[in-house]
Amino acid sequence: MDRLQALELIKANIQNENMRKHMLATEAIMRALARRFGENEGEWGLTGLLHDIDVEMRDMSQHGKFGAEMVKELGASEVMSHAILCHNEVHGVPCVSRLDKALYCADPLTGLITAAVLIRPDKKIATLEAKSVRKRFKEKSFAAGANREQIATCSEIGLTLDEFIELGVAAMKGIATDLGL
Repeated sequence: MDRLQALELIKANIQNENMRKHMLATEAIMRALARRFGENEGEWGLTGLLHDIDVEMRDMSQHGKFGAEMVKELGASEVMSHAILCHNEVHGVPCVSRLDKALYCADPLTGLITAAVLIRPDKKIATLEAKSVRKRFKEKSFAAGANREQIATCSEIGLTLDEFIELGVAAMKGIATDLGL
């Protein structure tokens, strides 16, 4: 499976533009994490890009399970499939590999960063500083859907929260045009 195939799959299965942007943002963060840790950037990026491929086809109790099978049938590796499965903790499948853990903490970070951009007067990620996101992280009512505990599991992949937020902001700045930010 390559990125073009993944993008076609998203186009066919995800209608919500904000969900597509979330998937692109997760891909960017996963690629940055792969570079940081010397991992396979293509595999990590595709995992982030495809992690929510089934979100509009299944309810949350099945989300991830169907997507993991779907991507495996299309040629994704077993490790990619497992990461997609365990990113939804409702299945009770533990995050074991660094890839699993990276996807788990990167997924909600995109929402926190996006929300931090959208409250800015210019609504541009180019002017966003990681310290602003860190400040908002402490405000539980801000971007309440961005699970802080899940984001904080970045420590399990060897990053401090500040390092992780900085990496996430930089990664998303790199695709600002695609994200409309």
